[in-house]
Amino acid sequence: MSLSDRIEAGIRRLNDAIVDRPRQVIVAFLVLTAVFAGGIGLVSTDTGATDAFTEGLAEQEALDAVNQEFDDPFEADSESTQLIHTGGNVLTKEELTRELRLLEDLSQRDDLRVESANGPAMVVASAIDPSATTITEKRRAVEAASPTTVRQTVQRLSQNAQFSRAVSTDFNPTAVSASASITVVSHDVPAGFSGLQELQTTVQSITNDYPGDFRAFGTGVTNAETANVIGDSLTIVMPVVVLLLLIFLVVAYRDPIDLSLGLLSLLMTVVWTFGFLGYSGIPFSQQMIAVPVLLLAVGVDFGIHIINRYREETVKGYSAIEAMREANNQLMIAFIIVTATTVFGFGANVISDLGPIRDLGIASAIGIVFTFLIFGLFLPAAKLEVDKLRDAYGVPEFNSAPISSSDSTLGKLLSFPTQISQYAPIALVIVLLISGGMATAYGSGVDTSFETEDFLPPEELPDYVTALPGPFAPSEYTVTETVSLLEDRFSTSQDQSVKIYVEGNFEEDHALEAIAAPNADPPGTLGVGDGGRARPTSIITVIQSQAERDPEFARLVARSDVDGNGVPDRNLERIYDELFASPAGDRAAQYLTPDRRNAQIDYAIDSSATQSEAAADASQFAEDFRLEATATGQLVVFAAVTDIIFNSAIQGLILAMGLTGVFLVIAYGVLEGKPLLGIVNLFPIVIAIAFLLGTMRALGLSLNALTATILSISIGLGIAYSVHATHRFIDEYNENGDALTSMVITFSGTGGALLGSMLTTSLGTGALALAITPVLGDFGLLMALSVIYSFIFTIVALPPAVLLWERYQPGEPSTKPSPTPSQR
Repeated sequence: MSLSDRIEAGIRRLNDAIVDRPRQVIVAFLVLTAVFAGGIGLVSTDTGATDAFTEGLAEQEALDAVNQEFDDPFEADSESTQLIHTGGNVLTKEELTRELRLLEDLSQRDDLRVESANGPAMVVASAIDPSATTITEKRRAVEAASPTTVRQTVQRLSQNAQFSRAVSTDFNPTAVSASASITVVSHDVPAGFSGLQELQTTVQSITNDYPGDFRAFGTGVTNAETANVIGDSLTIVMPVVVLLLLIFLVVAYRDPIDLSLGLLSLLMTVVWTFGFLGYSGIPFSQQMIAVPVLLLAVGVDFGIHIINRYREETVKGYSAIEAMREANNQLMIAFIIVTATTVFGFGANVISDLGPIRDLGIASAIGIVFTFLIFGLFLPAAKLEVDKLRDAYGVPEFNSAPISSSDSTLGKLLSFPTQISQYAPIALVIVLLISGGMATAYGSGVDTSFETEDFLPPEELPDYVTALPGPFAPSEYTVTETVSLLEDRFSTSQDQSVKIYVEGNFEEDHALEAIAAPNADPPGTLGVGDGGRARPTSIITVIQSQAERDPEFARLVARSDVDGNGVPDRNLERIYDELFASPAGDRAAQYLTPDRRNAQIDYAIDSSATQSEAAADASQFAEDFRLEATATGQLVVFAAVTDIIFNSAIQGLILAMGLTGVFLVIAYGVLEGKPLLGIVNLFPIVIAIAFLLGTMRALGLSLNALTATILSISIGLGIAYSVHATHRFIDEYNENGDALTSMVITFSGTGGALLGSMLTTSLGTGALALAITPVLGDFGLLMALSVIYSFIFTIVALPPAVLLWERYQPGEPSTKPSPTPSQR
């Protein structure tokens, strides 16, 4: 017995088990559903937006070291909450007092674990009364001072670097005014403390109700809103997806019992997949919202095909058992091929170096296998058993006709491209290849991006979101507005600078010269200083600034500068000791660690430089340092993630295309002796991907943290249309031996199921465009477009390719007889 015969025999035995023992199959699947349902409660939520993407990167590890080792009293760490105070002038006595009262109220709450606070109001209070140590004493000091005293104190502090960094960039020392300030509240929490989110959201709730314009900001607040984004997006998207699927399933099935079976199968698919996530420990992130939508789309495709094919057999006069046996025999191979190729497409993302993309690939690939099992085994068994009960109790079928046939208007319309293809198949294929090549060339210019804003809700939610009633109403989102405020009013944006993290012994005589030497000849985007030099901010600039203010310290620096270039060459240990003991000590701690072993240098970059250009130049510049140096900073980290995203997209596309092509060639070669049909099968999807890339560039959409997966996923979803059409064509071709006739029959019959599947899938995935975050909206739009393109090019590009295949294939067409009803 040949391998093909053994495979067909195995499929027949599987189908016999489904048809002959449907109740056992139903019970087994219901038991498994109960088991998987137990894992749903174990699903965790990943609210760390960008953190999961940067984990493990060398650039991020260097940035973590910088954040951990260099002290900035006004930069919130993971155990701190930022209080942002805005208004006409936040430096008046009234506003400073109000801020101190808020800090006092927060400190009196034991559950908030307030350890200390550092901000303009605290600094002013300490300057007015140096003996005031507690927040309450500082508040009383400011209340007791006159407005004139407060103004004069602020004017004196205007030269204080710490104070200046904590007020907005519009700070006017003469007018003693600023429109915003930042106060960092530190919390005394033990290692591994898990209640930061609740703690910060409590602070947020208090500040929202407090007189004046205060807002709380921190990791916990951001994570809380990210979790709300996931919940709100699911609440908005899933009902729309279900409603759209319900409408089209009603049209496709036209029978409430069949509709109920289809919906039950979809529900089981989601339960199995979420249960798997819970048991496997894969967290549910924003990207994962796409998974149930994708699975529902594929499940609908499978369900429509099985019910429609079953009906095609019943209208021929076969009994329910014979019709289901024949439908399953014909569709099972197609389902297996579709499942394998879809797993290749979705699963290709597991090779990504980014954890969230790997998790998405794993979850979607496993979910597709579950979809195949439920719709390929459970649904046929349930349909057969329900029809037996329907016959036993005399329940009528509402409409059992297939979606389209060769005599219907829809069938004729769907087969029209096939009729056209018979006249000039070579010309059509050439036109498609040229247009696809042009689309690919244009689409190759699509951008790649990775931005925090992709994961955050817009500052203003669309009207259709804010108008939603009751349980569908979204949460209140403030993070994006706060981030914009920080970028607009404070020097917090890292988009115009990069960091170099330097490791070495900075007490050695040559250490400072070693970090100053590369500044004379930096790469282009860093050459923003006079004469094309770099413009750094480092421990050297702190030393020079202190020398300008302190003549004695200046004389020490001058005596230690052997070559007279302004950079000390000796006595560095003494210079550091005096610098850290001076008023500039806090500033120095931002650029040199107390053990003098690590330093950070901030470099300004050309404002017109792209993220990738600046990051590449920073990495090249780090190699010029004699000490061990690493380029880092948010810009560099995000550029590294962007490169990985692009590589993941291309590698995933190549892997998915290669595995799919090889599998199809082997599958059609082994099963039908027609290996070249595997290449023909892939042709429409290649054209669809080319046009999808071109559309992305035309719409200004980039490959980002989620849309980077679209290329391989499009192969996984789109190949289903081509596989179903090709497999139906093979059945008809084996029977009549004529490619044109077989293709016409294919699209006039299976074409209706393909159309129904396309409509439900495109509208279902397109509903993701309603999600709150931009990254999901873009993904939903592109997913819908990829499905539409896959359907269109299956209808348009597959017929001429198949006709050319028949014209140039060696040997004679197969004449394998179609099985008789008794053999079925």
